[in-house]
Amino acid sequence: MDEVRVAVEAGADPGRRAGELHRAHEAFITSGGARGGRPVRPVVADSWQRCARARLSPEGSARVELDDEAVAAYREAHPLAAAMGVVRELTGAYAADGEHLVAVCDAAGRLLWVEGHPRPLRRARDMNFVPGARWSEAAMGTNAPGTALALDRPVHVFAAEHFRRPVQAWTCAAAPVHDPRTGRLLGAVDITGGDRLAHPHSLAFVQAVARSVEGHLALLPGAAAPSAGQARLTALGRDEALLSVGGRTVRLGPRHSELVVVLAGHPRGLSGDGLLAALYEEGSVTPVTLRAELSRLRAVLGPELLRSRPYRLGVAVDADFEAVARRLASGAVTAAVGGYAGPLLPRSTAPWVVRARRRLADELRAALLAHGDARLLADWAGSPWGEDDVEVWRALAAAVPEGRRASVRARLRALDAELAPQG
Repeated sequence: MDEVRVAVEAGADPGRRAGELHRAHEAFITSGGARGGRPVRPVVADSWQRCARARLSPEGSARVELDDEAVAAYREAHPLAAAMGVVRELTGAYAADGEHLVAVCDAAGRLLWVEGHPRPLRRARDMNFVPGARWSEAAMGTNAPGTALALDRPVHVFAAEHFRRPVQAWTCAAAPVHDPRTGRLLGAVDITGGDRLAHPHSLAFVQAVARSVEGHLALLPGAAAPSAGQARLTALGRDEALLSVGGRTVRLGPRHSELVVVLAGHPRGLSGDGLLAALYEEGSVTPVTLRAELSRLRAVLGPELLRSRPYRLGVAVDADFEAVARRLASGAVTAAVGGYAGPLLPRSTAPWVVRARRRLADELRAALLAHGDARLLADWAGSPWGEDDVEVWRALAAAVPEGRRASVRARLRALDAELAPQG
């Protein structure tokens, strides 16, 4: 487990580390947002910078958005409710013996369950670490569940690594939980307590719990079905998109795939002229032809899913290409690359799809090159869309250990020969 992900290395003195972090945090706050400095891990320093840009105060407690009745109804319908038995079985003794708390939140950072030892439960109420409160990073600054969701990766946060001072008496470790079939982020599992959670084992433990939850969800009948009022759209790496809604999955033809992708990218809807411009080259198709195509799509989806004036989808859509873009925007390059199954509707020539496809691929590729991770570069270079990408292969040659560079350089020589002008 690398030290960037772990708050306190095995064998280190938590008290001394806490003092270093407290001084670094105070320097960051008083300097108006200078980088945290040497004692601060990059994952935390980056989070502090996001907090500073969002003008978050280092004081204050979480906002409770759902009362007891509302949170009870909401969590009963949440996909993670089906796995709470697993969470309790795995964490119950750990939390009781260590006087820790176990929390599970949704993908927006709202706490749904907060359970554990009575003493820390009472203390946690003072900062509104309670069901119904929002603990996203954007709302509460650097904290394990919120930052784990923002980055879509496990996070360990110790003492003054928390951005808000009232939370700095705590240590927490959290790991995101995904829909096992689609990879959609469902929420996070968190362990919160005192300095004893600073040990690296805490992060490994919460990761294991998250994986067990995902494994349990994968075995449930009808696992990963979209919730009521929501659709799931899969359009990356395929010419015929899949739309899952209301317990059924529809395989769309190429033209209907373009229509649904464009409408998913415009949740507020488009006029007939706007839809024409998004789908076709100017003047190539008449409004009558477009209306006929929309009529056929409505027959496939049903009138409740395809609405007019303006044209729009009648449910919220969780689109895979937008999920990748969100991960990129939050700086979660690994998660973004992991969710990228290929170009958006690869053979589509619809103008809006072409622009969206190019923009997503270009942004992802640029982030990948800047990140410089050898494993991610190798994944891209080994894919159908990256196998001829000379710049990525060059970056990979620089990133891999010396002992593995021979095969990469051989591939580079072959690409250079293929691309060289023919004399």
